[in-house]
Amino acid sequence: MLRIAIITLSDRASRGEYEDKTGPALKALLEQKLGGDSIRLEVIPDEASTLEHLIKQLADIEGYDLIVTNGSTGVSPRDIAPEALLAVIERRLPGFEEEMRRVSREITIKAIISRAVCGIRANTLIISVPGSPKGAVENLGALLGAIPHAIDKIKGDPSECAGAN
Repeated sequence: MLRIAIITLSDRASRGEYEDKTGPALKALLEQKLGGDSIRLEVIPDEASTLEHLIKQLADIEGYDLIVTNGSTGVSPRDIAPEALLAVIERRLPGFEEEMRRVSREITIKAIISRAVCGIRANTLIISVPGSPKGAVENLGALLGAIPHAIDKIKGDPSECAGAN
């Protein structure tokens, strides 16, 4: 079973001004499609240092297999996820990023505004998706077929990739 953390980036939700609906939507998708021994939900403000610290804690110390962040991927002044993730990711996964934007672009032209970042830190796969429940689920859904294989490879699986679907 996978250990998964979902981090919602939202100033207002972190202050309790509204209920986070994206984290629970992602949790339901991941439980249904990938299972998960432990799915942890966090809600934090749009603060780069807070996100960087939490990613390091979850990846380096707690050893989560998958971290999915949502929100703060656009071009608004408070959208800090890409820069914060680039500061902590050791290896980037541009194919994941491209696929999310490609699938979203089939739905809306606004998908090209996304600055979502995906990559690896230690033995942890990190994926950032938009903050809306619909956009987040669509983006993560585009990657579900590749996530288990990517995690296996990150953890050192020596099998050939050619036979993977």
